[in-house]
Amino acid sequence: MAPAPAIFSSVFSNALLSPIWASRHCRNALLPPVALASVLTSASDHKNHHRSRKEHCWVVRRKASIAHSSIAKEVTATVSSSPAHGYPEYDRLLPCPFQNQSPRVEHHVVLEGGLVLDWISKALDLPPLFVADLIRFGAVHYALVCPKPPPTATPEQIQIYKEVTEPSVLQKRSSIKGKTVREAQKTFRVTDANQFVEAGTYLRVHVHPKRFPRCYEIDWKSRIIAVTSTYVVLDKPAATSVGGTIDNIEECCAMFASRALGFDTPLRTTHQIDNCTEGCVVLARTKDFCSEFHAMIREKTVKKLYLALAAAPVPVGIITHYMRPVNIAPRLVSEDIIGGWHLCQLEVLECKEVMWPAAKVMETHNVEDCGWPFKKVAYECKINLLTGKTHQIRAQFAAIGAPIVGDSMYIPSVMAKMANPSINPFDRKWKEYASEDEKMAAIEQWIAQHGKEPNAAIGLQASHISWDDGTCSYEAGAPWWRSTDQ
Repeated sequence: MAPAPAIFSSVFSNALLSPIWASRHCRNALLPPVALASVLTSASDHKNHHRSRKEHCWVVRRKASIAHSSIAKEVTATVSSSPAHGYPEYDRLLPCPFQNQSPRVEHHVVLEGGLVLDWISKALDLPPLFVADLIRFGAVHYALVCPKPPPTATPEQIQIYKEVTEPSVLQKRSSIKGKTVREAQKTFRVTDANQFVEAGTYLRVHVHPKRFPRCYEIDWKSRIIAVTSTYVVLDKPAATSVGGTIDNIEECCAMFASRALGFDTPLRTTHQIDNCTEGCVVLARTKDFCSEFHAMIREKTVKKLYLALAAAPVPVGIITHYMRPVNIAPRLVSEDIIGGWHLCQLEVLECKEVMWPAAKVMETHNVEDCGWPFKKVAYECKINLLTGKTHQIRAQFAAIGAPIVGDSMYIPSVMAKMANPSINPFDRKWKEYASEDEKMAAIEQWIAQHGKEPNAAIGLQASHISWDDGTCSYEAGAPWWRSTDQ
């Protein structure tokens, strides 16, 4: 008979999802941003990484905290997992590969207490050093009590959930005394490979964290705009994350900028811009400044200007839309007021015609073609962002038929509307629907017209940021599309 962890793995692996994770990853069969684990790389592959040996060693030599792990003492860095499960053999998370693999997210409940590194290594048949890397990357999360399974769970999964959350079982667990079940179901990152996990603890392991190879190609010191005693201003490169993702807090601007500046304490994120957007980002050196900057954003005293390269002309003036209050991409907007939808406003200060970026410039910055049919000229717009919603400029420009150059998510929807003007159910030309089901079907069809999130740069830059009535004012460098490469 198979050991308990193996039995449970076959039941719960990639299954036990709750509303905590009800994002586009679940809805779209765990599409990116969850992605990628490193596979054993051949010597020829290493030559194609275009990164120095020094850069690899600089990160790899950071010691994982596994000194007390009984398994970790018995293995070396070259241990591989068994091919019996059908997954690739795993070694270490570094060096960073250039392409993401299919997602792999494992959901488990600990049946016998022990060190988290040991338990995951045994349950998932993974080398302990690889698991230690996952923990360092922030790719392992836990909850004291297993969250409720989704409606798609099997009877066997539901039965296991009921057994581990039975009131008589929970009453015996001292770790959750004084907490409600809902409080105990809240997830946290595992930060120590030696953390003890007791029986009944829920674990979520992102075996393929989303990777950011661009981080290893950047001269980070050259991207620093300003350094003060309380904050740093960074000219963020495209194809990087400001503060990390749910499964990767290691490969991000905050971490790499901290290392470039020699800081012992990592910088804190104060605000976000999309991974595919470049430009000004403020990172806090202190907790107090982080709170102060958040307060200034809430009070709307932080001014943000953007440069956007649109594929069609954009009218000068204030553009208003309302965004669907669903935290899933693509972001849907409507010109009409819809109850509960968020106000989105931006002001186009100027819009000038420029040449479409040369093919070599697009290639250098990995900008996607996206099939846009009109590539003679583009339109550089200066934008004052009045509200700050995720994807706001991208969604609003697409809604008026002027998508951002290289935006593989929104350009396909604009082209679909060009072919079928009535396809957008939130357009002012929308029709009345006979039933709610018919309307929902139309919305799903509209969502399907959108593409994937860009993997590299798009024509969008956070060009300016200021606060304290302009006392603190910073500018990014020239945007990629002004490159002189021909």
